[in-house]
Amino acid sequence: MGKQITIVAHDGSFHPDEIFAVAVLHIYLGEGANIKIERTRDPEIIENGDYVVDVGGVYDESKNRFDHHQIGGAGARPNTVPYASFGLVWKKFGEQLCGSQEIADKIDQVLVQWIDATDNGVSIVESKIPGVYPYDIGLFFNTFAPDWKEEKNDVDEIFKEVASLAQIMLSREIYKRKSLAEVQTIVEKVYNETEDKRLVAFDRYYPVVEFLSKYPEPLFVIFPKEKGTWILKTIRDNRETFVSRKNLPESWAGKTGEELEKITGVSGAVFCHNGRFIAVAKTKEAILQLAHIALNS
Repeated sequence: MGKQITIVAHDGSFHPDEIFAVAVLHIYLGEGANIKIERTRDPEIIENGDYVVDVGGVYDESKNRFDHHQIGGAGARPNTVPYASFGLVWKKFGEQLCGSQEIADKIDQVLVQWIDATDNGVSIVESKIPGVYPYDIGLFFNTFAPDWKEEKNDVDEIFKEVASLAQIMLSREIYKRKSLAEVQTIVEKVYNETEDKRLVAFDRYYPVVEFLSKYPEPLFVIFPKEKGTWILKTIRDNRETFVSRKNLPESWAGKTGEELEKITGVSGAVFCHNGRFIAVAKTKEAILQLAHIALNS
């Protein structure tokens, strides 16, 4: 085992900000690294730490100091979201962990900025239904914190456990974003080779919406699913909404089995969702027939 590396974070209650900052460092330093977590506000321990996050009053990435509580903070992104310790650590190590700045920026957008904004007291979400909000990652990690009835002397061990959870989650996020970047070439090749670009067919499942939605032509996509069935799915302009460019026919909504076969005239039609954004058939031939009916409806 190599030289011990000390990561310092503040003591007391914990938040997603420093939890994920520590998780980033664990991934960066590697599985075999000899890492010690110190949770303290002792100036001497902070001074001697190899990496210091969310405590110490200093931001200097050249010295691996990543605090944002000092007067003036530690800066903000061009979109005004201020940096917290997670974002500061990610800004230095994200590209190296992801293999590209593009992937690192995407993770910053979907995960890091939410946590940084919340930690800095910046609201970036408005509820459309009064009193109803997303169950965010801060609430998730807060469930592990000792409450008023529990002893608090084990909070440092709990912190290490939740940092391990964050490391698993972040590693998975990095893997999936890398995988998504790889599939983009495959999806775009199939799209470019498709004659009628309103319907794009794949020989296996790929996450395609993010890529096909940037083109104006695609309305539907088909691909095989488990147990030999085939899927017909609508394309949306924005994956964050449920508005399809073209819905499946209204008469199909909620129909299954023989009833759907009778309505469509397609043997092997299995199911159409009531929301008219997905249909299932037993064979590729059947799903293509459903797709052409939908295109001409």
